Amino acid sequence: MVRDFDAADAVGDGIADRCDAWAFIEAFAAAWYTPLTEVDGVDEADLQQAEDRLGHSLPTALREAYRLFGGRPELFEHQDPMLPPSDLFVHEDLGGVLVFRNENQGCAFWGVRVLDLGEPDPPVVVRSRDGWRPFMDRVSPACVELLLSEALVSEWSLYNACELPTDTADTVRRTFRQVALPEYPMRTGDDDSPVHWFSAPGLLLRLDGLAPYSWLHARGQTPAHLAAACGAIPGRWAHSQGTESVSGP
Repeated sequence: MVRDFDAADAVGDGIADRCDAWAFIEAFAAAWYTPLTEVDGVDEADLQQAEDRLGHSLPTALREAYRLFGGRPELFEHQDPMLPPSDLFVHEDLGGVLVFRNENQGCAFWGVRVLDLGEPDPPVVVRSRDGWRPFMDRVSPACVELLLSEALVSEWSLYNACELPTDTADTVRRTFRQVALPEYPMRTGDDDSPVHWFSAPGLLLRLDGLAPYSWLHARGQTPAHLAAACGAIPGRWAHSQGTESVSGP
């Protein structure tokens, strides 16, 4: 693990194309886990078998994602996992949605409409308690979001959360740098939407919803990183933490 990785720095001005997404994912995996290798992807034969079973070709971006990190379940199998190719399925709504990710109790699904499968990097939709809605405009940034969200809950001893008072959300924006991902809905519904990401060296933060309904989730690469975030943002954190200084942008 590479300490002090800063997601906002790594994303830069945003995910302009698939190459940007895969470059970020490679850097993120190396920093938070271990570097990706040539054997960490799904075999081409497994992808072809999935396409034959489904009767649909996978979009280029989804194929590239599986080939890049589909064999590294610690990156994406915690709360809302990416499905292995053998579990991909078509949901009957919206004229058919190829589902590639689901909430671990089946409360939400992410996928690509069958009508859009011919695009190399098509839009992603999400189905939650509020029905189907647009999630992100392309598969590739949705894969970046997937890895960030799964990393957030991948180690509970390095995770904390608090409900923010109305006047505290701005403190997050002043203290941390926003990660340049597009605004998108939270799978749990409108009350927790939209979602924004922030970071500092060694720290990921996700702000769900607008005040007074905001929840802040924090994940540090080390206990010291997490304690710094909890000390910087006033609120009733779920777990007690020490207080240390944190550098702003």
